[in-house]
Amino acid sequence: MHEHNFMAEQTRKIIIDDTTLRDGEQSAGVAFTHEEKCRIAEQLDALGVPELEIGIPAMGEAERDTIRAIASLGLKARLLVWCRMREDDLAAATGLGVDIIDLSIPVSDQQINNKLKRDRSHILAKIRSLVPQALDRGFEVCIGGEDSSRADTDFLYQVLETAEKAGATRFRFADTVGILEPFATSDIFRKLRAHTDLELEMHAHDDYGLATANSLAAAISGATHVNTTVNGLGERAGNAPLEELVLGLKNLYGRPSGIDLSDFSSLSMLVAEASGRPVPAQKSIIGGAVYTHESGIHVDGLLKDPHNYQGVDPAIIGRRHELVLGKHSGTSGVLHAYDALGISLSRAEAETILSKVRHFAETCKRAPDKFELNGFHRELSRRMCEPHETLAEQNRRNGT
Repeated sequence: MHEHNFMAEQTRKIIIDDTTLRDGEQSAGVAFTHEEKCRIAEQLDALGVPELEIGIPAMGEAERDTIRAIASLGLKARLLVWCRMREDDLAAATGLGVDIIDLSIPVSDQQINNKLKRDRSHILAKIRSLVPQALDRGFEVCIGGEDSSRADTDFLYQVLETAEKAGATRFRFADTVGILEPFATSDIFRKLRAHTDLELEMHAHDDYGLATANSLAAAISGATHVNTTVNGLGERAGNAPLEELVLGLKNLYGRPSGIDLSDFSSLSMLVAEASGRPVPAQKSIIGGAVYTHESGIHVDGLLKDPHNYQGVDPAIIGRRHELVLGKHSGTSGVLHAYDALGISLSRAEAETILSKVRHFAETCKRAPDKFELNGFHRELSRRMCEPHETLAEQNRRNGT
């Protein structure tokens, strides 16, 4: 058993190992071009992401050319490639200019028996054989434990011990089918952390919408590294989103990652376009609608003090709050919207226009734009300028 200082553990920086260019591109139907991969790598590096997993050498010469190109960009980030734990994959990864190799192999009985058609002893033997070969080729070695979340804990301990003795420096715990929840994640990482001095990396999938929660749980329970992808891109439901992990670590746990998201929006758009996967409007942190407010109570509170309804400061990613008018707006929102147009309204005028805004929103299923708002005001002004009948005129018209 290994002793670890609790206070040091609570302040240790978590290293983000972003895998947009490997697992992100493994999303069904996603294929980045050579140029797109280089641009994404450069933008990730510019944000300060410390590690990038940039491809799979065994895919072929075109993939290896792209890996070489990224390695030649002079990035500050350390670069990884993903390989099966096979000699031919190791040979394909050699000479590409990357720092770390992830040698991946199943560690659950489900996959060992039913995918590889082998047994546990085969897994340990492969680690003993391949890790020294990778070291001889100049790589730092991460053992990728495929399907770790369904592996027997005692066998995971054997894998860790074997990997450490063979010279590996890191173990990637992969929740390959996305079945973990945060409490189980925290429990297993505490156990693994107490059992080994290896770096521990969490690789989460979002099948139950828990990739971020599981990654945070791992980070505060002993993980040294966490895998992410931009916009949560990845196989099936995707991986833990880079933007969520960075802000979650910093804002929820006081654990800065050293990554600056102020220019993240441009990277998010680049990945969305290159992948053909638009970012949903209400995607946390980066979605187009997540800093947009309509509800009268919320708008009134935000106008008084943004912190009344602000859990995330949009300025962190170079955005700002946007107030729109709709069915749930109140007079404060109408007054604010027209003030932004340079039009001063009385509260009574705002209430009159609010009824038009609500009808418009119900009918058109969207917020009115500034031209339509100006139209509402012109209509109100015309009505106010129309002559009003006196009581005597009304009585004569009505024949009374």
